[in-house]
Amino acid sequence: MTERQPLLLQSDASDYEGSRGSAARPVRSSPPDNTLVNVHSEDSLAVHAAASGSGDEEIGSTDKSYNPTHHRDLEHPTSNFDTLVHLLKGNIGTGILAMPDAFKNAGLYVGLFGTMIMGAICTHCMHMLVNCSHELCRRFQQPSLDFSEVAYCSFESGPLGLRRYSMLARRIVTTFLFITQIGFCCVYFLFVALNIKDVMDHYYKMPVQIYLLIMLGPMILLNLVRNLKYLTPVSLVAALLTVAGLAITFSYMLVELPDVHTVKPVATWATLPLYFGTAIYAFEGIGVVLPLENNMRTPEDFGGTTGVLNTGMVIVACLYTAVGFFGYLKYGEHVEGSITLNLPQGDTLSQLVRISMAVAIFLSYTLQFYVPVNIVEPFVRSHFDTTRAKDLSATVLRVVLVTFTFLLATCIPNLGSIISLVGAVSSSALALIAPPIIEVITFYNVGYGRFNWMLWKDVLILIFGLCGFVFGTWASLAQILNDTTH
Repeated sequence: MTERQPLLLQSDASDYEGSRGSAARPVRSSPPDNTLVNVHSEDSLAVHAAASGSGDEEIGSTDKSYNPTHHRDLEHPTSNFDTLVHLLKGNIGTGILAMPDAFKNAGLYVGLFGTMIMGAICTHCMHMLVNCSHELCRRFQQPSLDFSEVAYCSFESGPLGLRRYSMLARRIVTTFLFITQIGFCCVYFLFVALNIKDVMDHYYKMPVQIYLLIMLGPMILLNLVRNLKYLTPVSLVAALLTVAGLAITFSYMLVELPDVHTVKPVATWATLPLYFGTAIYAFEGIGVVLPLENNMRTPEDFGGTTGVLNTGMVIVACLYTAVGFFGYLKYGEHVEGSITLNLPQGDTLSQLVRISMAVAIFLSYTLQFYVPVNIVEPFVRSHFDTTRAKDLSATVLRVVLVTFTFLLATCIPNLGSIISLVGAVSSSALALIAPPIIEVITFYNVGYGRFNWMLWKDVLILIFGLCGFVFGTWASLAQILNDTTH
C-alpha cells in the first residue's frame, strides 16, 4: 500500500445525492484500508452548530465534558500495532525511491539534515490537525471528522467574518486532495512504464510512450473494480513486493560505497526548490492521519511523545534519510528519478527488483485512484435519473480519469520533475499550508498560549509552506519545460 491509500473519501456525495440535512454520519466501522470513508454534509454540521448555541458567538464555545472518542461505536477497531502498520504503509511508496534524486538537488548534508527537519515539521503538522479535530469534535459534538470536515468546522466556528467561507474551505481541501491523488496516479503510471522499459531495453529498445500505451488497457480494466474488498489481496501482494524490492535495493546501495567527498555537500539555490518538492511529496502522509486515529481502539495512544504517530514518523524519516543519503552517495550526479533505475541492467536480481516494484506500484494505482474518482463520481451521477444511466456515467468517468493520468504521464516523461511538481503544488498545500491556517482559526476563541507562541509558530510554518509552494512549483515547471524543449 502506498502514500494516501487509507484516505478513501466518499467526497461530497451528500451535496449531490440529496442527503442534505441528514443525520450525522456513522462512525467508520472497519479499518480505513478496507472501506470507503463517508463524510458529513456541511449542512448537517451547520444545523448541529446552530442547534448547539443560541447565537453565532456561541458556536465557538466548547463543551469540555464531551469526549469524542467515547462516542465512536467501532465494530472492528484497530490496535496500536495495526495503526502503526497502516501509518507506515500510508507514507512509504514511490516517494522513498525518489529521495536520492532529492538529495542530488540539495546536496548530501543539506539533504541529510533537511530531510530530518522536514520530517519533524510534517509530523508536527499532523499533530496540529489531530488536535484541531479533537477541539472541533467537542465543539460540534461529533465523534470524528475528516480533513475537509475539519477545515469546514474551523471556519464555521471561527471569526464571524470568515464563517461565510466555511464551505469554500472544505471544497479547497477536497480539491487539493483530488489534485494530489491524480498526481500520484500520474507518477505511478510513469514509474511502472520506466521500470519496465529499463528491463526491456536490455533486449529491445522502445520509447517510454509505447509502454504507457500498452499499460493503458489493463489499467482501465483494473480500475473498473468498484468494491475495495476485492482489492485487499491485491494490496497485500503490492505491500510484500514493495518490502522485498526495498530490501534488495538497499543491498545494492550499501556495497562499495564511495567517499563522501565524491558528491556535493551543498547544492545550488536553483535546485533546492526541487528538493523541497520531492521531499514533501514523500513525507506528505497527512491525509491518512485522521482516518487512522478515528479507527483506533485506544486513540489516546496516537499522539504523545512516544505515541503511534511519532513512532511511525521517526521510522519513516529514518528510512527516507537512509535511502536518500546512501543512494546519492552511491550513484552521485547520475542518480535517476527512481533509485531502481540505477540498479545494474544486466543483473538478474536487479531486473527482478524493477519488475516487482513495477507490479507493486501498478497494483497500488487502483487504491490511489479511489480517492479522486469518489470525489467526482457523486457529481457526475447526480446529472442522470435512471440507475443504468448513473452506472454508465460512473464507468465512463473512470475510463476518462485513467486516460487523463495516462496523457499527463505521456506529456511529462521525467519522473523526478513530476514528483517534485506534485509535491510542491498539492502536497505542500495539504501538509504545510492548511494545518497552520486551520489551527489559527480553530483556536481563535480559545487563545494561542503565552506570548501567542502558537500563532507565531503557525505563521512561520505557513511562510515556509508558501515559499516551498511558490518556488518549488516554479522550479519544477521550469525543469519540465526545459526537458520538453530539448
